[in-house]
Amino acid sequence: MTPAKTDPPIRSNRTAILGASVFGLLCVLVAAWLLLVPMRGALDEERAFRSAVGCASDGSVPGARGDDCLRTVEARIDRAEKVERGRKTAQYWLYVTEADGTSTRTRLAGSPNEYPVTRPGTRVDVTYWRDLIRYVDFEPTRRYTNADPRDDYRLPCAFGLGLGLYGLLLPSGMYVAARRSRASVQAFSWQVNLTVGGALCLTALAAAAPWLTDSVGSAFRLVGLSVPVVLAACWTAALLLRRRRNDGDDTIAVTPSVPTTEHCFPGTVLGDIPYADGGGYLVAGPALLASTPDPTGAAFRREVPSTLTPVRVRPPYLTDPGRPDHHCWVLECEDGGVPVLIITRKKTMPRVLGALRPTPSTAPRQP
Repeated sequence: MTPAKTDPPIRSNRTAILGASVFGLLCVLVAAWLLLVPMRGALDEERAFRSAVGCASDGSVPGARGDDCLRTVEARIDRAEKVERGRKTAQYWLYVTEADGTSTRTRLAGSPNEYPVTRPGTRVDVTYWRDLIRYVDFEPTRRYTNADPRDDYRLPCAFGLGLGLYGLLLPSGMYVAARRSRASVQAFSWQVNLTVGGALCLTALAAAAPWLTDSVGSAFRLVGLSVPVVLAACWTAALLLRRRRNDGDDTIAVTPSVPTTEHCFPGTVLGDIPYADGGGYLVAGPALLASTPDPTGAAFRREVPSTLTPVRVRPPYLTDPGRPDHHCWVLECEDGGVPVLIITRKKTMPRVLGALRPTPSTAPRQP
C-alpha cells in the first residue's frame, strides 16, 4: 500500500549534502582550533603547575620566573560569603588577611558551613602561583580554589571532540537521508532515524569522554573504542528492522478510541474539500470531528461530513503538505473520490478514528 517510489530533484539533494558538508567542515575547523589552542594551552598550564616547586626565601627559583614557583603565605580568615548568583554548585568567597596586612579573597566550591568550617580568625596557608591563589591549606585538609588549573582542558576537549565528530557525521547523515528520499517517500524512515541516532550517540559520547576519563589520551581512546561499538549496535539494529519491515507496507495499526466527550488537540485537515485547513486544531467527540483555529475548540468549527471514509494510518511522507514532524501520524481518507489527509499527533490519532466511526446511538438501525 506504499505509494510508488519517486525521485525528488537530484539538485535539491546535492544542495542539502553540499550545505551539510560545508557546515560540517566549519565544525571540524572549530574543533581543531579548540583542541590545538585552548586545550593545548590548558594542558601546558596544568603541566607547569604540577611541576612547580616552592619559592626560595628571596621569592625566586633559579631558572624560572618568580611567579612560576609556589609562594605560600600565612593568613587569617576574615569572613566567608556564599555566592548567590544561581549557580548549580555551591560556591563561596573566602576573605583572608595575610601576615603583612594584605587583604584578598578567593573562591572555593562548597559551603562555608561544610567541613572544614571557615570560622573568622582561623589561621590558614594560601598558596600563590602566577599571582593567583591556587589552593588554601586548612589545618586538617587542602582545598583548591576556582583558579586551580588542573583539568581545565576538559571543557575545550569536550567541545572539540563533540563538534569534530558532529562535523564528520553530519554529511554522512545527510547523504543517507538523500539516498533514502530517492528510494522511499517516508519522511522519517528507520534508516535515517538509525543513522541520526547513531551519530548523536557518538557525538554525546565524544563530548562526555573528557569528563569520564582522567587524561586527554584516555578520552581519545574512549571515543575510538566507542565508534566500533556504536557501529556494531547500529548494524545489528538495521538487520532486525529490515527483517521486521521487509513487506513494503507502512500501514500503522491503530485501535480507534471512541470519545465520550469533546476533546480539542492539535491537528489539521488537508485536501481539496471545503472543510480543510481549519486553523491547526481538531475537535473530536461522539460522532463529531471538526477543524478549528480556536485552541479551545468552541468557535469557528468546520465539521467533517459523514461521507469522509478513513482508509489507513501511515507515517509522514516527504510529499505531504507542510512536512509533518516525527511526532505525527497521517490518516488517509476519501470523500467522494477526493483524497483527504488528517494529520495529528500519534497519541490523539485513536480519538480521530473513533470520532469518524458511528457510535451506537448514531449508527443507522438495521431493518
